[in-house]
Amino acid sequence: MNSPIGAPSSSSCSYIRPHPCLTCASRNFKFPMILPQAICTTQKVYRCSRGHVEASISTNPSKNCMVGRFSPGGSEAQPLVSKKSLKRHLLPVEALVTSTTQDVSDTPLIGDDKIGVLLLNLGGPETLEDVQPFLFNLFADPDIIRLPRLFSFLQKPLAQFVSVLRAPKSKEGYASIGGGSPLRRMTDAQAEELKKSLFEKNVPAKVYVGMRYWHPFTEEAIEQIKRDGITKLVVLPLYPQFSISTSGSSLRLLESIFREDEYLVNMQHTVIPSWYQREGYIKAMANLIEKELKSFDCPEKVMIFFSAHGVPLAYVEEAGDPYKAEMEECVDLIMEELEKRKITNAHTLAYQSRVGPVEWLKPYTDDTIIELGKKGVKSLLAVPISFVSEHIETLEEIDVEYKELALESGIEKWGRVPALGCEATFISDLADAVIESLPYVGAMAVSNLEARQSLVPLGSVEELLAAYDSQRRELPPPVLVWEWGWTKSAETWNGRAAMIAVLLLLFLEVTTGEGFLHQWGILPLFR
Repeated sequence: MNSPIGAPSSSSCSYIRPHPCLTCASRNFKFPMILPQAICTTQKVYRCSRGHVEASISTNPSKNCMVGRFSPGGSEAQPLVSKKSLKRHLLPVEALVTSTTQDVSDTPLIGDDKIGVLLLNLGGPETLEDVQPFLFNLFADPDIIRLPRLFSFLQKPLAQFVSVLRAPKSKEGYASIGGGSPLRRMTDAQAEELKKSLFEKNVPAKVYVGMRYWHPFTEEAIEQIKRDGITKLVVLPLYPQFSISTSGSSLRLLESIFREDEYLVNMQHTVIPSWYQREGYIKAMANLIEKELKSFDCPEKVMIFFSAHGVPLAYVEEAGDPYKAEMEECVDLIMEELEKRKITNAHTLAYQSRVGPVEWLKPYTDDTIIELGKKGVKSLLAVPISFVSEHIETLEEIDVEYKELALESGIEKWGRVPALGCEATFISDLADAVIESLPYVGAMAVSNLEARQSLVPLGSVEELLAAYDSQRRELPPPVLVWEWGWTKSAETWNGRAAMIAVLLLLFLEVTTGEGFLHQWGILPLFR
């Protein structure tokens, strides 16, 4: 993986690609994804637990700035962390960039501009009839089910097959929580509260919701943004931690939309890739945990159980997804905040919602619950750490399935922290994040054809995705040399060979309309 990249020229954006630890060193800095010379804050700097970051605080009371180490001319950003350190920690966190080299402190935040904020989220079926088409949209996304490039033409047939198979069970789950996902309603409420908070902070802005797999689709939100004549847009994924399969997928879609639209090419815009380390978010999570602990008879004996949505292990180990590293740091930050409040409960982190036969991030939530029961844990407080809104993973999977499993495993007291929703500290902090990003909003140069290839000016999102996911379409094998026998390499290749065979079988079933799957009535919708 390359070392941090400097700006190509004085007319291009100047940025650095910080190490994950940079976010630790600047988490009270409120916008830790970039450290330009002109950014200022009066807030303290947190210590960095995973490395060392050079930073200084200006003694000028009128301009208390945290600055990175830049070259005198400012045309090339110097890395704050060594290449050796970057390589050791593997996962760089992409910088937010600006397409201008002027001092951002001299740039008006609003002026005559029309400010827009685009909230990105997953989406969810609102009725039981929506479940199967929602699942099709989900599994048709190459960032969710990754096929080798040679078999990419099977993406939609495979999505149809998987969605048809999973729809009945999924419908049962959605029926148990009221017949549909509350995600749209809750995200709309968050958008409205964010709009109010921005207005209270003297930043009038319109806030839009763009869902990846259901209405209102991202494309619908973009069309409304164009109709409203927005001139400055901040893209804010509602995923605290970045992952290829969540924020990454939504950003890829936006790239394709922006690349083909002249209005969008000229519109000033930028992205906040992740924000799990922001002080307001950390305090909001700690507030909820502290409140729920008080509902137990002996709060100090409660195990705090962080449960995050899982991703396939290959995304992290082979494609460079930073999700696991960001999630672990997020938990550390929340526990540090709780310790400041004299809350020193034991805690653990596990990953839920795995699908299919491939290995996902471990430890798994269900296995961990059983193991905690065996160890004699009697009180458990579940914390849905990667979810900012209630949906099926919290209301059904955690509240029903995992609670039942916990009680069966000998855990006597069960509690669950609610998702953040419209919690005041959280919403206010999101508004701060938007406001702090405005000086870095920039427009792609229309005359530069290369600029059309990415959402954020001069290729920063392209670099972001490349840094996180260097092999987008074809994941490399973990071992380059074939090994005979029952080895990890052989097991991996055998699994991939089996997957190819299954895909070919499905393709023949779908295209010919014959075969045992049709005979058994599994694929009636393909007729």
